[in-house]
Amino acid sequence: MTPLRILIVDDSRLARQEMRTLLGEVGGVECVGEADDVPAAREAIGRLSPDVVLLDIQMPSGTGFDVLDGLDPAPQVIFTTAYDQYAVRGFEANALDYLLKPVQGDRLAAALGKARDLRASSRPDSRGTLRADDQVFLRDGDRCWFVQLGHVSRIEVDGNYATVHFRDQRAMLGRSLATLESRLDPALFFRANRNTLVNLRLVQGIDLSVGDGYTLTMKDGAEVEVSRRQARELRERLAL
Repeated sequence: MTPLRILIVDDSRLARQEMRTLLGEVGGVECVGEADDVPAAREAIGRLSPDVVLLDIQMPSGTGFDVLDGLDPAPQVIFTTAYDQYAVRGFEANALDYLLKPVQGDRLAAALGKARDLRASSRPDSRGTLRADDQVFLRDGDRCWFVQLGHVSRIEVDGNYATVHFRDQRAMLGRSLATLESRLDPALFFRANRNTLVNLRLVQGIDLSVGDGYTLTMKDGAEVEVSRRQARELRERLAL
């Protein structure tokens, strides 16, 4: 079995060394690199594409959440920290696990077991397209989430930002709709109108609208207008 590729991110050299020792005892893993601050961590994630990041939350150059901000798809993350007040925020972000320092070997092994199971169930996509089971990291102020794209109901333009709606919540992204659309699986997301992308799997109902368009009712109750220009493509997609 191919070993899990691990990146260790911690500003403490001794903490990184201790984590390497623990990984050596787990087996079935390969430490592909280390980083000691936010910029180095972001560069290493982009260059090494690790399966899992063991990520310290509090660093002099920023937080672990700063490391993840804007990465897509986001890697699997196991937070490590000496400060348990971050636990609630870490789990709100839906990380694989949250390990309090000093990290115990059995807890680390269990967390990596979750990562191994997730990797086994995922399918690589050489095109770089983000699929329904890929996760993205979303951040809105002090709140952060890991969200599977399959759970995103719709994405709407909001000035210079895009608002992502998911699980009855929403978060802002500093990216254009065209940029997001270029990364998303076209079989999953459909541009309903000039300002909105919708997840076709989360459409609950379709009704005729004025001007030969449609009104989509999403599973979260939201209604989205499909422009006449896009109505024909929707009919072809759904064989209406």
